[in-house]
Amino acid sequence: MLRATAGRAKRPLRRVAAVASVPTPTTPAAEAARKVTALSATSNLVLLDPTVFNQPIRRDILHLCVTHYRDSLRQGSANTKTRSERSGTGKKPFAQKGGGVARAGDLRSPVQHGGGVAFGPKPRDFSTKLPRKVLQMGMRVALSLKVKEQSLGVMPSMDWPNAKTKHLSQKIDSLGLRRTLFVTGDEPPVALERAMRNIPLTKLTPLDQLTVYELLQWQRVMLDIKAVDKIEAALRKAVPIAPVTVQ
Repeated sequence: MLRATAGRAKRPLRRVAAVASVPTPTTPAAEAARKVTALSATSNLVLLDPTVFNQPIRRDILHLCVTHYRDSLRQGSANTKTRSERSGTGKKPFAQKGGGVARAGDLRSPVQHGGGVAFGPKPRDFSTKLPRKVLQMGMRVALSLKVKEQSLGVMPSMDWPNAKTKHLSQKIDSLGLRRTLFVTGDEPPVALERAMRNIPLTKLTPLDQLTVYELLQWQRVMLDIKAVDKIEAALRKAVPIAPVTVQ
């Protein structure tokens, strides 16, 4: 993979996001070490896999993934009683004929006050199924969109020395990282999780709980090196490399 810059240095997140143009076969350990070296040597460069972070923007795929996620959030607990579930007598209220009113069989009919509901909602599961490859493609498209918008950042680590909210809030404000989703490759550090819990307009989440909906919902996304490595390992595509001929 090649090294590329992410834009001007005026905005904080433009300093960390770059997409390589040609993938180079390497081991995961060597690739992770090279990313850390790139981040420590220069603060405005990072190496990303183009098969993950440089995909065409597909709004239809993003719509499918967001709809799939929001369908899973619906409780589906709406419930109404039918005429057989309403309490009351089953006796015929009045004679069939001679009363000058419409006939009635019982008082639990949907046309009667206090009767059952016809065709009312019942508890159901609103969740939908989506192929695994479509979900993976949606994650690639969402990450690529953040890179194109220059709203994706990478940090070497998200360790924080103490659990004081005040100190972390001041640091986030100095870096201009409000309205930012922080994603860690492993479980979030306890001190960082406690310090960020009461900071508004920020959220800390592990990678295994990251969704396409959250990537699109937040204005900026910050990943650590472990999260980038795991994302690339899970979503990387095998791209054939043309052989090099020496003349």
